[in-house]
Amino acid sequence: MEAPWRQGGRGRGRARSGDGLAARAGAAGRPPAPRARGGACVAAAGSSGEGASELSSQRKFDEIKKANQAAVKKLVEDQFSSSSEDDDEDAEVKQGKILAKTFTIYTSQTDGDASELERTRQYMNEAFQSGAMTCLICIASVKRNQAVWSCCGCFCIFHLVCIQKWAKDSLFLVSSPLTDDNFGKKDYPWPCPKCRFEYKRSETPSRYYCYCGKVENPTVDPWLVPHSCGQICEREFKPSCGHKCLLLCHPGPCPPCPKMVTTTCHCKKAKPVPRRCSAKEWSCHLPCGRTLLCGQHTCENSCHAGDCQPCPRVSKQRCICGRQTAERLCASPQWQCDQVCGKHLPCGNHTCEQVCHAGPCGDCPRSGKRSCPCEKSKFTLPCTEDVPTCGDSCDKVLECGIHKCSQRCHRGPCEICRQEVEKQCRCGKHTKRMPCHKPYLCETKCTKIRDCQKHQCRRKCCSGNCPPCDQVCGRTLGCRNHKCPSGCHRGSCNPCPETVDVKCNCGKTVIKVPCGRERTIKPPKCKQLCSRPPTCHHPTQEKHYCHFGRCPPCRQSCQKTLTCGHLCPVSCHDEAFVKQTGLHQSAGPWEQPSEPAFIQTALPCPPCEVPIPVECLGQHEVSPLPCHSANPYSCKRFCGRLLDCQNHTCVKECHHVTKSNSNADGKKAGPECSQCEEECTKPRPSGCPHRCVLPCHPGDCPSCLQMLKIKCHCKLSILYIECLKLTSADLKDKELLISCKNQCPKEVSYVNKEILDLMDVWNFVDFTFL
Repeated sequence: MEAPWRQGGRGRGRARSGDGLAARAGAAGRPPAPRARGGACVAAAGSSGEGASELSSQRKFDEIKKANQAAVKKLVEDQFSSSSEDDDEDAEVKQGKILAKTFTIYTSQTDGDASELERTRQYMNEAFQSGAMTCLICIASVKRNQAVWSCCGCFCIFHLVCIQKWAKDSLFLVSSPLTDDNFGKKDYPWPCPKCRFEYKRSETPSRYYCYCGKVENPTVDPWLVPHSCGQICEREFKPSCGHKCLLLCHPGPCPPCPKMVTTTCHCKKAKPVPRRCSAKEWSCHLPCGRTLLCGQHTCENSCHAGDCQPCPRVSKQRCICGRQTAERLCASPQWQCDQVCGKHLPCGNHTCEQVCHAGPCGDCPRSGKRSCPCEKSKFTLPCTEDVPTCGDSCDKVLECGIHKCSQRCHRGPCEICRQEVEKQCRCGKHTKRMPCHKPYLCETKCTKIRDCQKHQCRRKCCSGNCPPCDQVCGRTLGCRNHKCPSGCHRGSCNPCPETVDVKCNCGKTVIKVPCGRERTIKPPKCKQLCSRPPTCHHPTQEKHYCHFGRCPPCRQSCQKTLTCGHLCPVSCHDEAFVKQTGLHQSAGPWEQPSEPAFIQTALPCPPCEVPIPVECLGQHEVSPLPCHSANPYSCKRFCGRLLDCQNHTCVKECHHVTKSNSNADGKKAGPECSQCEEECTKPRPSGCPHRCVLPCHPGDCPSCLQMLKIKCHCKLSILYIECLKLTSADLKDKELLISCKNQCPKEVSYVNKEILDLMDVWNFVDFTFL
């Protein structure tokens, strides 16, 4: 089977060691050597001189075998190292098998319910997607044979070398030896580049582990999730429930706990029921009934977790001093009115000045021993008398912290220090005599370079402890979209923390990638149908998935109505690319020919090819012809129509005939047919030797009126008789016609001799008239 993340058509099975590799020696252009048996090569019998050649062949075979093993090992590493290869349908199916294998133990605990695995499934799918596993520090793809580190907060994956450098640089920027006096003493945290989850200095990763942390330097296995050890995760669930994850070693968060536990509802009224550990907190939806903090009412909400909400009811309650009554929420019964207490203190001279309070007012604040304003003398006086000043000097330290107040004991604040002293400016370069209460700052600007090693301090009268550079870095980040918002600093800027949505054309499928990666990442494959309106004459376009660029050419049938009334059956041709020629003429023989230009235009519908039955001109046959050329045609046969003579047919080639009443039956000749020029060939009556004197004509021939020259019965006279009379007469009439009416000179030997003579009449007919 192929590895699931190999490119389609290029995958190979996992290489096997041993003789299986030698079978592929032909791929290197050399046939495999013969296989050895029992320590000796198979040689031809009776050939003692071939032993040395067989040993040489065995050595060559071993060398080829080792070379093939090394080549296959390198091929496997190269094929399994990239995580940005294009996935096809077969790879998706095999990735699904790997995910199903990873989820097997979990789904067996949940009776096949994998609805809680969507978040984990998303992280694992990103591990297979092209370009999804990207190190946010170096903005490069994470390969399967590289050491990585996964954040426990956002589960983002980084190169181990990159995260180590990131932690080191972050600690250096936070605790710089130029600005931090406790450099190297305090354990500053360093943040995750994506979620800013803080880690201690001691938590800086130094070794490459699988996701669950059991195996160091996990081996590359194409049938496991990248960087996974293939063992059961067994990390504790969060929040902790006492159970451990049942999935195989996987990226991303662990799914909710699928274990079954017996637990009761929040209010403990319902009976315990078995539930999933991840959803063991449940409500019976009965009224809670617990007594609220007000002590008067009970909770009316349905069974819930945690403390009950404050009582929502309103009742009349007195203030703390008890003077006023107001309607207030039961949740806050303690309240103060705005009246001063006003009760007489024990001294009997003063009243309590506190606002509405509980308990006794206390003693009079002016009773007992009281000090003078300078606190050097104490007096015991009635509360009705004020404490006098002692007359001594005040001697309180003034605001300057150096000199003392020289006035006599007085009430109120001391004056500002007005003594003139020799003051040194903050930078220590100048001195000046001036009043103590005034600060002295010279006009000299500091020329030291700040911690950014780029800008001068330029602060007036700087003490030498220059503050961090307050200018914004403003350098363009590696994403080329944003500028560094941090303060001016040394070294390279942090990677852009922003993420960019890479959307499909319709915007319904979105993947998040680090900012700057959107220029090289491929848009996600969208399973939504393209919603663009058709650009051809069809009301709807063919169904195809969301895409960028032009829609594929329309492959629907044109179905435009042609001039003949039929629908165009060819594919849509509203947007055909046609090559333009002759638009540009070369200026000379040195000018290179330009590429042919193609324009998009609508082509006319092709001629209609629908077969139409068409009869030939002479109505001899009916043939199917294309609709665009469905016109009467000549079948090249003879016309065959019966001419006016009713004896012959038209011998012209199949032609058009104008129909009239005479040729309405479709078989008679028309004016376009040929004219009959033959003689009449109709048969004559029996005994008539003449031809019809008319040309070929319809109907019967006219009666023959020619004269026949015949001899009479006695052979002595010649008679002239019309042919019609002779042929139409019967035997008796013929005997009379041939008779010359004279006495017969013949001698008759028997009676029937005359009948025999009639039979020979035709032998004496004279055909001279014909």
